[in-house]
Amino acid sequence: MPNKPTSSGQSEGGLKSVAEAARQAPGRGLPPVHLWNPAHCGEIDIVICADGVWMHEGSPIGRAELVRLFSTVLRKDPDGYHLVTPVEKLKIAVEDLPFRAVAVREAGDALVFTTDQGDEAGAGPDHALVVDTDPATGEPAPRVHVRGDLWARITRPVFYELVERAVEQDGRLVVRSGGLAFPLGPQGAGL
Repeated sequence: MPNKPTSSGQSEGGLKSVAEAARQAPGRGLPPVHLWNPAHCGEIDIVICADGVWMHEGSPIGRAELVRLFSTVLRKDPDGYHLVTPVEKLKIAVEDLPFRAVAVREAGDALVFTTDQGDEAGAGPDHALVVDTDPATGEPAPRVHVRGDLWARITRPVFYELVERAVEQDGRLVVRSGGLAFPLGPQGAGL
């Protein structure tokens, strides 16, 4: 029996069904959300704040395990971010990017980033490292691709680690990972 929408447009049991679908993935595996095409069921009052805190109805979700579960069924579609199950698709809000890269380590020739939700992404051909620059302030806005169309904002301490590892190439600071060179900003920045 489908969930009935509430006056806020959310479906009853939306959080329960999302959590149940996420639990179907064994260990730290990910459910195949890219294969699921359920009907859009409305919005759910979940916001991923710019600082990485997940909020539900204005309060932080205090259980890290629940946030991790929700993060495994997160998908970005052309119309925004959604929590997706085989039978429901609920739109959520994301202030910046859904994840934060909170650590980086070397593994062979790759820089492997760990997100605040425990995902890992080795910068390279499949996981780009991009540093945009705010034209007004000149502040860097680094990010790394995690999966699908989901990205992680690289935290300031991790970005400083990248700058320390960087070498100069063609007037830019770059880091190498996965056989590629990734610039850490525009020409002349940081030199």
